[in-house]
Amino acid sequence: MKIRTHNDLDVYKLAFEAAMEIFEIYKKFPVEEKYSLTDQIRRSSRSVSANLAEAFRKRKYPKAFVSKLTDSEGEAAETQVWLDFAMRCQYIDTPAYKILFENYDHVIGKLVNMSIHPDNWTF
Repeated sequence: MKIRTHNDLDVYKLAFEAAMEIFEIYKKFPVEEKYSLTDQIRRSSRSVSANLAEAFRKRKYPKAFVSKLTDSEGEAAETQVWLDFAMRCQYIDTPAYKILFENYDHVIGKLVNMSIHPDNWTF
């Protein structure tokens, strides 16, 4: 399959779906977390996909491409931290936590590989 847009990237699909899973879970967080943990995890999880889309559009500039991939990787790691807090605060159960955390590990791995080998993606 030819990759024409960021929507065609496996890493984008994985990050987007993980963000949507978080969206469903955070709706169940306590109201007092609305402006702290809930907003933070929602923002960082969505930012992974958004930064990846920007990176894809900047691939004619290898340094800009890698920079945006790095931003996306950072947002994925931040999301993992918020998942840690959600787990410790008992807002999510262990199975959901493990699945989401592993999904973000997978996303981070793919982003790192893209960053290490930008020539495979840039022109």
